[in-house]
Amino acid sequence: MSVSALSSAPPFMASGGSFGAMLRGWREHRRYRQMELALEVEISARHLSFIENDRSRASREMILRLAEFLDIPFRERNDLLIAAGHAPEYGTRSLTDSSLSEVRRAVGLMLSSLEPCPALAVDRRWNLVEANRPAKALLAGVPAELLRGDVNVLRVSLHPRGLASQILNLSEWHAYVLGRLRRDIAMTGDRELQKLLTELESYVSPNSKARAPSERKRSGESNGELPVLVPFRLRTPVGDLSFVSTTTVFGSALDVTVSEMAIESFLPADDATAEALKHLMPPDS
Repeated sequence: MSVSALSSAPPFMASGGSFGAMLRGWREHRRYRQMELALEVEISARHLSFIENDRSRASREMILRLAEFLDIPFRERNDLLIAAGHAPEYGTRSLTDSSLSEVRRAVGLMLSSLEPCPALAVDRRWNLVEANRPAKALLAGVPAELLRGDVNVLRVSLHPRGLASQILNLSEWHAYVLGRLRRDIAMTGDRELQKLLTELESYVSPNSKARAPSERKRSGESNGELPVLVPFRLRTPVGDLSFVSTTTVFGSALDVTVSEMAIESFLPADDATAEALKHLMPPDS
């Protein structure tokens, strides 16, 4: 099911209730009627009703089949299994675990291979895992208090004392970031992401929902046409830079931590940015 078909705000939280209530919450969140879901997973609507009302105990295989069809994230699949009295299916290891050494190596190689383009690895809640040298250079002027503990890159991006004052298309970028965060919440039902959204919504961003005509013109929007990509335009010591962002994830992950990690890359949107990036890092770095 496409993200556009999801509710914009989760009507439930993914953990903390009975298994039946949690499953029903996910079904309703994904906008399936009981009969529709039962047909898709090849069980009777009566049996699914009994499961959702905790009158029948779902087997491990049935839970995984339902979770797969409903596109429930691995972390929340484990929650469902535990609530139903089963052991978790997916490991949840720290990135410092020796068993994830190859994952750390792959992340490091990917980040370094993208230089001189800025790139960083983040977890599901947009906390910084690792950044390459150009990304660190762009963060050099951010106050120390925003770079302590779990560094949230969305907070750093939009905070008034973070990068916000350097973002040339702040209202456009602010609206894009909030929209993407809302989609993440719709997919996961994560409480912490909802708190982050509330915080970011409180930041003052001029006209974040309706951009000025000059800004729409720069992004290529005219006569009601939408831009192909939302640029990230940033004032830096090496000039005004314009980026397009891409996201890379581990497609075959079977570990919660790895499945939730993403590489965010910022590629030059024009020749001037590509040239300026050559001077972003010191020559001996």
